[in-house]
Amino acid sequence: QVQLVESGGGLVQTGGSLRLSCAASGRSISAYAMGWFRQAPGKERVFVATINWTGGRIYYADSVKDRFTISRDNAKNTVYLQMNSLKPEDTGVYYCAAVPQVRIGLPPTSLHVYDYWGQGTQVTVSS
Repeated sequence: QVQLVESGGGLVQTGGSLRLSCAASGRSISAYAMGWFRQAPGKERVFVATINWTGGRIYYADSVKDRFTISRDNAKNTVYLQMNSLKPEDTGVYYCAAVPQVRIGLPPTSLHVYDYWGQGTQVTVSS
């Protein structure tokens, strides 16, 4: 079992920055692909970014490209999401997720392929 705990959310003005962290416990995530998703009020949970086990393959949703950066530190069992130039439409609960890398062929951009999820951290961007 992998337990995931997100942190770093908060209230920020348009154009501001936040850095989210996802701390894993229970197992090393070095063999896991990791993803970030977000869910706005009344909407479905959607893909934001994913990183493979080595950090060598990264994919972003078009809506966050060039503004967000996903990274990982396997030694610290932690994944990060640096969010810059935030917009009101980035508001939502941000979730971290994990899936064993060996089970993934294509980049895991679908929430349905992930095995483990955190409880989420709220990000609110004011206009």
